[in-house]
Amino acid sequence: MFFAKTKGLKKPSVWLLSLLSVIIFLAGCGQSTTNKEGGSGTAPAPTNQPDKTASSTSYTVQHAMGETKITGKPSRIVVLTNEGTEVLLSLGIKPVGAVKSWSGTPFYDHIKKDLEGVEVVGDENQPNLEAIAKLKPDLIIGNKLRQEKVYAQLSAIAPTVFSEKINADWQKNFKLYAEALNKKAEGDQLLGKLDQRIAEFKTKAGDKLNMKVSLVRFIPGKTRLYFNDTFAGFMLKKIGFQRPQAQNKETFADEINKERIPDMEGDILFYYTWDNDKQEASQVEKEWTNDPLWKNLNVVKKGNVYKVSDDIWNSSGSIISANLMMDDLEKMVLKK
Repeated sequence: MFFAKTKGLKKPSVWLLSLLSVIIFLAGCGQSTTNKEGGSGTAPAPTNQPDKTASSTSYTVQHAMGETKITGKPSRIVVLTNEGTEVLLSLGIKPVGAVKSWSGTPFYDHIKKDLEGVEVVGDENQPNLEAIAKLKPDLIIGNKLRQEKVYAQLSAIAPTVFSEKINADWQKNFKLYAEALNKKAEGDQLLGKLDQRIAEFKTKAGDKLNMKVSLVRFIPGKTRLYFNDTFAGFMLKKIGFQRPQAQNKETFADEINKERIPDMEGDILFYYTWDNDKQEASQVEKEWTNDPLWKNLNVVKKGNVYKVSDDIWNSSGSIISANLMMDDLEKMVLKK
């Protein structure tokens, strides 16, 4: 053979084996890669392909300012209404930021323990945009009536959902907030439990639902009769109680003078006081409840007057307060 006769060349078997080894090595390099963990595997998919492990869940919420797309599961939530704070807590969510309550330091007594460590971001009428931005929220819940002027700035920080106004029918906002949190089913379940509780209350109350329930509120320098378009008024109507003729109105309230104390008459009277640092509302309460006209009310003479929490019966305004109000009614009405 040619190779056998050529001088200076290696034996053909050695040369061919060397060439074959090189070819096999190069081919192998083109078909495999070493990952960062040091293991060997196939080449990764092109970077323009979607990452199947990443969350792609998104949903759109219609609200008072239009619609907002929310991606993923919100976990850092700032809430700018007191009733909204109750919604979050009832659904097992602790916000990273919340507006301070209308009373309390800085939150209502009935929820402050659940809000330990939560950053205060102003109040409903004046949220602190800088404090909100520092929290890096992934969802902001607010209210058009309170914060419409800063909606654009809030939306630049995070997806923002606004209710229209603070409703006596608090369940409307409850449902919107639950939807924004992607917890509609859980929210409906909580409302269903409350409806069941009300139904059981009505069965136990029987003829007591014919009682005319009077609502009175003392605030600094003022006294009001509260009608049906209030948190407590809505709840009483939902339960099925009657209201005194002077208070059976589908409006908010009347600011009254002492001459209208007789309009407070009812079979049972609940009053609540919202005070300031000077205790001016407490002074109003003391003055009115010691007035001869007050003492002459039949409801007072029969001992059917109860002072209840303004936070729960009026100011906080959502499902936690609704259940606590039911607690009061069970103690003060069913056990009479």
